[in-house]
Amino acid sequence: MELACLDLEGVLIPEIWIAFAEKTGIEELKATTRDIPDYDVLMKQRLRILDEHGYGLPDIQEVIETLEPLPGAIEFVNWLRERFQLIILSDTFYEFAQPLMRQLGFPTLFCHKLETDEKGRVVNYHLRQKDPKRQSIFALKTLYYRTIAAGDSYNDTTMLAQADAGILFHAPQNVIEEFPQYPAVHTYEDLKKEFLKASNRDLTL
Repeated sequence: MELACLDLEGVLIPEIWIAFAEKTGIEELKATTRDIPDYDVLMKQRLRILDEHGYGLPDIQEVIETLEPLPGAIEFVNWLRERFQLIILSDTFYEFAQPLMRQLGFPTLFCHKLETDEKGRVVNYHLRQKDPKRQSIFALKTLYYRTIAAGDSYNDTTMLAQADAGILFHAPQNVIEEFPQYPAVHTYEDLKKEFLKASNRDLTL
């Protein structure tokens, strides 16, 4: 059996932190793993900025409630689920994901958790494990699943390397140039074609 393993933000849904940055006007919050490969450095920067400006989890969730999956994402997820078992491997947080996962039909999601105080201030974050996307692929392969993975950022590249086949989707040019071993596509139609190419089964569009 083959598993499709997808990143979430930038692949199926908008970047949540960018959406919040645009709502609040805080330019620093637009940084993502496309810009800062070290996730711990990135998250500590985000929590510091939230604290400095007095924003908490409810403020972020209010913005998330207004977001929708990227155009074509729902149809792509439906197409993928007819042909593969689907797991979303993301560095988002369960406290963020619910409204958007509902719109995507609640595919299985592996991600992280936030810690808040009684006032809703985000005081810490807890990774499920170190390098969780790669570790998830490794674990799935020990169960004798064949894995095809797609993502868009630096933090996806270890997942792509661990998978039986890796695909860059909506990736910025700097990531594409640094990882030329992966096919890079920018539309869901082309992503479908790459999944079909990577499959060891006779599948059609």
